[in-house]
Amino acid sequence: MRRVIVDKAIYADGTRRDIDGDISDAFDLARADGDCFVWIGLHEPDEDEFALVRDELQLHPLAAEDAVSAHQRPKMERYDDTLLIVLKTLSYIDATSDIEVGEIMVFLGPDFVITVRHGAGNPLGPVRKRLEDAPELLKHGATAVLYAVCDEVVDRYGIVAHEVEIDIIGLEKAVFDPGARDVVEDVYSLKREVLEFRSAEDPLIPVLQEIVRGRVAECGSTREYFRDVLDHLLRVDEQVDAHNELLNSVLTAHLALLGKQQNEDMRKISAWAAIIAVPTAIAGIYGMNFDHMPELKWTWSYPPWWP
Repeated sequence: MRRVIVDKAIYADGTRRDIDGDISDAFDLARADGDCFVWIGLHEPDEDEFALVRDELQLHPLAAEDAVSAHQRPKMERYDDTLLIVLKTLSYIDATSDIEVGEIMVFLGPDFVITVRHGAGNPLGPVRKRLEDAPELLKHGATAVLYAVCDEVVDRYGIVAHEVEIDIIGLEKAVFDPGARDVVEDVYSLKREVLEFRSAEDPLIPVLQEIVRGRVAECGSTREYFRDVLDHLLRVDEQVDAHNELLNSVLTAHLALLGKQQNEDMRKISAWAAIIAVPTAIAGIYGMNFDHMPELKWTWSYPPWWP
């Protein structure tokens, strides 16, 4: 049976407290305690399943719609006192060299964090475990969860970028290998994956820049952490640009080598044509301009060996 609520807990003073009742009880308890927040993790909820969270937190209808339908670009939007951050997750599939794209939406409020994940990649269990093992970081409150999720997503970007680089190196070797196969289709396929990569990571840069510049009040105490994430993301962005340029170079080199091979083939054909031209000319001149030929008007016939 599909689990929509992956995990739920209350965090106070850097420690976890499990929720025994339903979601409503968790929010009531958090509001009563004051200095704590609720973190609820959801995986691909439908409209009815998300309705309880939406109604309990009075989320804006447009924000709730985004959480259910997914397919949003990375962005940050504010709805009253709730912050919505959308991140694209990436995972690399070795068998097909494809990049699988997922989505994580983080609803950040004064006393709650709701993470909504779409796609099989980038589960947040390790992120939750990492935070629970770092109570000093968790004491920063709900914004620490947002930092940890962003950090995990960007770290995965780095892993995927490395895998793409390995694929590009393989294409380079295939291009310059004697008797190389045609790699045009492979180059264009990988370029599509790189462009999809860019569409996931590039729009996230201005989101993190807004946080680092102090324009998001909720993240004031964790700005230094987000600066580190932004630094990693900018490094990945440079790698993606380099990958795109490398693929252009690989394609150019491949087409140049194909042109060179075609020129060599044309030279060979021209050389053979020149060799064959001489006997062809002789046959053309002498083979059609005799009055007396053996077996045609028989003037001398085959005297040396005629029986």
